[in-house]
Amino acid sequence: MHNLFGHEYDPFPFSPYSFSHFFMITMLIIGSVLIYYFREFLRKHDKTARIIMFVSLFLFETLYHIWLYKDGYWDISFTLPLQLCSLSLILCLILLYTQCKIIFQIVFFIGISGAFMAILTPELFLGFPHFRYFQFFITHILIIWTCLYFLFIHQLAPTRRGMLSSFLFLNLSAVCAYIANKITNGNYMFLASKPTNGSLLDYFGPFPLYILALEVSALILFFLLFLICDKVIMKVIQK
Repeated sequence: MHNLFGHEYDPFPFSPYSFSHFFMITMLIIGSVLIYYFREFLRKHDKTARIIMFVSLFLFETLYHIWLYKDGYWDISFTLPLQLCSLSLILCLILLYTQCKIIFQIVFFIGISGAFMAILTPELFLGFPHFRYFQFFITHILIIWTCLYFLFIHQLAPTRRGMLSSFLFLNLSAVCAYIANKITNGNYMFLASKPTNGSLLDYFGPFPLYILALEVSALILFFLLFLICDKVIMKVIQK
């Protein structure tokens, strides 16, 4: 049992697009469908549902830092909340607690696009059944589910202004991440180098061209999310 919370990588290798990887992708899809299907039930139990998601996100993120700290692996060069999904997680916690519409607009675009890319091409080195495997996938899945929850249950519609605000927030966060990278010698938001394992960034050219490609890709993803929600999803859930 101790090994499941240890830092030995060899006993728990993670293989992209293995059964354990596809299992979590499947859970993401099934859970997303269930949130939509049971939206009326969830509206009646909104407070309870939000508490469960809030506690789950907070608990898994806290346990992650405890896991790093207990064996001396916590380091300021990679544990500050300056990765895109770390920022999204914090925004999701604020959203679940406050139900703030402005926060929803920001986290909807960066949360779904960032967490979805992380799930598809995870920078993960510990696989099933290690704690880190569950912590990584559950937190990223919950980020997406939180966004969909406020879309389906609260019927908050993403807007063009929200899309631009999210893109501005993304770039301001990138500036902070760049400064932090210089100070800590870290690689927040992958602005210093590409991930060591395979990712979509491998197709975006060398440094620093891939950063510009990321900017364009983010804007395209945000726009596609807006179109899908505006033209399809909002019309369906408002019937």
